[in-house]
Amino acid sequence: MRTLLRSSLAFVWLIVLPTCAFAQTTLTVFLSGAMTQPVKEAGAAFSTSAGHTLVYVGDTTGGLIKRLTAGEKADLIVVASPAMDTLEKEKRIVAGSRVNLARALIGVGVRAGAASPNLSTPDTFKAALLAARSVSYVNPASGGTSGTYFEGLLQKMGIAEAMKPKIVYRTQGSEVASAVASGEAEMGITFTSELKPNAGVKVAGTLPAAIQLPTIYAVALVSATGGSDAARAFVRVLSGNEGRAAIERAGLEALNPGR
Repeated sequence: MRTLLRSSLAFVWLIVLPTCAFAQTTLTVFLSGAMTQPVKEAGAAFSTSAGHTLVYVGDTTGGLIKRLTAGEKADLIVVASPAMDTLEKEKRIVAGSRVNLARALIGVGVRAGAASPNLSTPDTFKAALLAARSVSYVNPASGGTSGTYFEGLLQKMGIAEAMKPKIVYRTQGSEVASAVASGEAEMGITFTSELKPNAGVKVAGTLPAAIQLPTIYAVALVSATGGSDAARAFVRVLSGNEGRAAIERAGLEALNPGR
């Protein structure tokens, strides 16, 4: 009888173990800088509860689009809305899988303990830029949304030439924050969610409303990998209560209603 029982249990494990192994999936997530903190926070809880492994590929929105079009594989992508529009038109994301998650604002960071510049109007912000010893932002050549916009803004404000000697280019928003924290740059311009995680940086505020660039970030399943059940489950987490809470803690405006 005992021999029969042991044989039966062994047979059950032969069935269950392959099923468990199959259920544990590795997902590759292409992740734009402004959404790094909330997505990774929600992802950690998802990995613990569901048993899936998340591999993040962090880059600017432009950099991620280049990776995807060059054939790099991903299961999900989180990028700024204009780029997602392009991916949708090119059928690079699964139809109907796109979910708008958050609205990001460009902020101004200074070293922790430093005085905050006057950001009340475009003119006071312009004066603060001209008075600053150095200003860091993402090099537009890297494909960053905030850096591309800000460099164009300097042109519109008529101070692009005056600012050239002061510019400290970086390739990611987190690197902009690091430049401020280390003293390499007196002021950093990038999305607030990229400045906030660095303890050496104080978020002085956001760009004045008249020259702000509210940017919506969305998630979608990548067509080339088909949209697995695990990937769909992570999208549900990001658009649910856990995702919403993580987005709000990162200082972003959550667009998903939660559930």
